[in-house]
Amino acid sequence: MTSIFGVARGRVDYHSPLTCYDRAVPRARTGDPLNHLREICLVLPEAVEKETWGEATFRVRDKIFAMAGVGDSGVSMSCKAPPGVQEMLVGSDAKRFYRPAYVGHRGWVGVRLDAGTDWDQVADLIEDSYRMTAPKRVSVLLDETRPQ
Repeated sequence: MTSIFGVARGRVDYHSPLTCYDRAVPRARTGDPLNHLREICLVLPEAVEKETWGEATFRVRDKIFAMAGVGDSGVSMSCKAPPGVQEMLVGSDAKRFYRPAYVGHRGWVGVRLDAGTDWDQVADLIEDSYRMTAPKRVSVLLDETRPQ
């Protein structure tokens, strides 16, 4: 199964259509974006939240796959992205996406979370990051628990 960016087990197909698929994640459109981010991250196998640097980080086997941030411009999150995706997203909408400090040079992408957030897209980014971070034996649990 692939994400909206055509990622399947670490491969990227930039010619694939941008489509989303269902998840067992609530799709509340209102409320605290940080809580909604938690719902998306913590449904993943063995995912945990740990406060680091005063912010929420989401980890699998103690490796960070997503980070939340709260600043003057509101709530944002950053996560690993497959090669080329950071440039594509930032180039397409620099008001929504950005290159995060400290990890942007490693391909991470930042997303500003507000009322107009496309939560399906955020969930796909997080799942891609999770698959890039989690050991293969843990990552495969994602496919085993998802309805076919």
